[in-house]
Amino acid sequence: MVVRKDAKLVRVAVRSGKKLAIVTLAGLIWIQPVWHVGTGWFGPVSSAHAASEQAVKLSEEYITSGAKLLKYQYTTTRSGKSVKVLADVIQVDLTNPYVHLDVMTGKEGQVTTRQSVQGMARETGAVAGINGDFFSMTGQGVALGGTVSQGTLVTSPSQLTGMYAFAVRNDGTPLIDRFEFQGSVMTDSGLVFPLSGINQEAYITEPDKSYSHANKMYIYTSAWKSEDRPKDSSTTPTEVLVQGDVIQQISIQAAIPAQVPSDGYILRAHGAAADFIAANMYVGQRLDTSYRLRSVASGQELDPAELKMLIGGHTLLVDQGKPSTFTRSITSISGSSAVARTAVGYSKDGKYAYLIAAEKNSNSSGMTLAELQKFMTAIGVWRGLNLDGGGSTTMVDRPLAENEATLTFRTSNGDGSQRAVANGLGVYTTAPQGTLKGLKVSGESSILIGQTVTYSLKGYDNYYNPVDTSGIQAAWKADNGNVSWTGADFKGVKAGTSQITAVSGEAKASMSVTVLGGKDLDSLSSTTTYAPLEAGTSVSVPMTAKLKEGRTVEVPAESLTWEFKGMKASVSDGVLTVQSVNPGAKVAYATAKYDGFSSTPIVLSTSVEQIWENFENAAYPISFKGLPVETTGLASIVQGTGDRQSSKVLQLDYDFSNGVGNKFAYAEFNGTAGQSIPDGSTAMSIDVLGDSSLNWLRAEFANPDGKAVYVDLAKPLNFSGWKTLTVDLTAAGLKPSAKLKRLYLVNLEEGQDERALMGSVSFDNIKFTSPVMDGDTGVQSAKVVMTVGQKSLTVNDKKQTIDVAPLLKDDTTYVPIKYVLDSFGGQSEWNSTAKKITVMSGSTVLELTVGKKEFTLNGARKQSAVSPIIVDGRALVPLRLVSEALGIDVKWEKKTKSITLES
Repeated sequence: MVVRKDAKLVRVAVRSGKKLAIVTLAGLIWIQPVWHVGTGWFGPVSSAHAASEQAVKLSEEYITSGAKLLKYQYTTTRSGKSVKVLADVIQVDLTNPYVHLDVMTGKEGQVTTRQSVQGMARETGAVAGINGDFFSMTGQGVALGGTVSQGTLVTSPSQLTGMYAFAVRNDGTPLIDRFEFQGSVMTDSGLVFPLSGINQEAYITEPDKSYSHANKMYIYTSAWKSEDRPKDSSTTPTEVLVQGDVIQQISIQAAIPAQVPSDGYILRAHGAAADFIAANMYVGQRLDTSYRLRSVASGQELDPAELKMLIGGHTLLVDQGKPSTFTRSITSISGSSAVARTAVGYSKDGKYAYLIAAEKNSNSSGMTLAELQKFMTAIGVWRGLNLDGGGSTTMVDRPLAENEATLTFRTSNGDGSQRAVANGLGVYTTAPQGTLKGLKVSGESSILIGQTVTYSLKGYDNYYNPVDTSGIQAAWKADNGNVSWTGADFKGVKAGTSQITAVSGEAKASMSVTVLGGKDLDSLSSTTTYAPLEAGTSVSVPMTAKLKEGRTVEVPAESLTWEFKGMKASVSDGVLTVQSVNPGAKVAYATAKYDGFSSTPIVLSTSVEQIWENFENAAYPISFKGLPVETTGLASIVQGTGDRQSSKVLQLDYDFSNGVGNKFAYAEFNGTAGQSIPDGSTAMSIDVLGDSSLNWLRAEFANPDGKAVYVDLAKPLNFSGWKTLTVDLTAAGLKPSAKLKRLYLVNLEEGQDERALMGSVSFDNIKFTSPVMDGDTGVQSAKVVMTVGQKSLTVNDKKQTIDVAPLLKDDTTYVPIKYVLDSFGGQSEWNSTAKKITVMSGSTVLELTVGKKEFTLNGARKQSAVSPIIVDGRALVPLRLVSEALGIDVKWEKKTKSITLES
């Protein structure tokens, strides 16, 4: 039995992976390679086979002494087709005295404080890590399984069937088993009541399907951050605060409104457990608590103090070196679907632990659980289990000679971001400061044309930990003209690969740098999508490129060339200025080009300012919300005063007197949904009755993807009386169908005593300036009938002659695009050298190339089933592709071979 009176999770300084040594060079340094593709220091590439499956090791690199990052390409057959998947494995030598595994938890080592894997690694000094246990996405962010860190039981395993855990004993031997929690609390009179768990949130137990906290007693330590112990438990708690083994407070039928102190714990009870407390406990009484883990399979008890670490997981995946039967249903985790996966296992001899992640991104298609099982056995896993996957799958590692762990690969989240997770499994080094072993050039391996990048010379010691090389002076050079040395850094000149080298004395280190060309881009766009078409207009046009490899990068202004249609304009330092508008033009286009790749066009058109809301007849609710909860106030539509007494205004009253930290007072439009604003809005104006409070006044918009866009209206609010505020929205990044969600005041914690805590502001006449996209600035209403093989068509029942007939070839209809655009509005251009057709209509720009199925639509690379063709010296385009891009309906009459286009 193990007595635990304070199970607080403690982090120790020995985890820090930033071991540095100052070095200087007086002569030759022996540079030894430490990563491998092909054959070399680590020996030949390894291949593992299992039936039709094949795992090929692409590379391996030391992270620290006793830990390597291995990269694999796994080939399997899926739905009759061969599929290649990328998988990353951190191999940890459990016999190495300088490396160990431990659980990474949320912020400051506490549960209920989810954090990204990289955030946990940085906070704890881990040199590598992966995401860990499963948790409820709608819950408090607590792992479902048990957690042990440095001998301390942080969370107990939930009562769920088939859930396994991975652990490492103090002697370094690994184990995977299914555990249950056993514990008790004993009064000084010898009365005992069972404990059901430690630091657990509410859940439904299995197989009995009951509430986890009903008639049960749980213990909560300072490792539990939240004051809800737990949230939404469907039970009313009785709580007991214990410090120094002595009861300090008993709260019957109510939670103690405080966090657990660092030197104590709180017993949380309900039903029969609460009755036991009421009948047998009192303030000043001594208590003893004890708890341990028990193997479900063997019945053997396990003292958490015997473990270096333990982390929960899901189903067993590998047993005795073979795929095992799933110990838990895999339906809820999409086990049969190919997604990102995380797993952990160990070798037959117990020497190695494997931290495994299967990638799901633009370069890799993910794995099913069955495929993951086969991959694990192929690389030597003897026993292994499934960890949380999908959007949670994340791996970080510290590249050789670097100081911090970074993302190993792009996650499967849409934007490649990291999900905040309940816990992770970290790799830590305790190696002493070593001697310099080698040098490495550090910096971006891929850059853009025109981009200037600084590279540095970094070193690593004989334990593969970073060494401070600031005292080393080096000369730099490149082996070709793809990049150039500026005297301080390298600049991308043209697409291609270059080898850059740093030389110090007789020592040198090199790395390959790729300058990305237009062929490497998937899309090119700006946050500015619309602007007013008038001479003198000046807007910021920052450009962002999404690469085929998945990364998103800012494109230097000097990397771009620009094309303008309908106007004369220029771009300098990322700012577009309209010099003049072509006679009769109602719409103009500014298109950025990067190495021949075209951006999403910036559309400039005649704009109009219109009242969006004057609060005279608002047909949706407007409500108040304050943060923190102590912030109070009222948002209401009232009759104006003074020169506004004949109209209604929106009044926002606020009181920031209570609560701490930054404070917010919101006037919310239409609940949390917001109200749609005109598409392409380039400016917003609003009449504001100020109160000279010096608080910030802001507007919050929401794009269709749910991402918030914040715009400052007054920073600070330093006026009284009515004033019209106008703000530029061109660079805000608002997308079509964006909504205005809130107008609000911000009272920052810093300098709070200098701003008013109570006051009232009012709003009226919210206006938006947006483009006029009708007539010849967009797709016009028309009905066009064409017939295959005939050199004529009808436009709104009026017949006209055309010089080339529509063509039907291989079930695809091709048409001369000029006549479609003449009828529906727009223009086209033909580049005879590149055999490229550019179609412009309203806010749509389409680029097609003869003989190529790949095309770009508004700066994004797309793929078509067919390509444009040349017939009798004229370029014809696939009708369906163009009509869908422009929003034109197409009907095909098989008997007459006639085509009807309508918008």
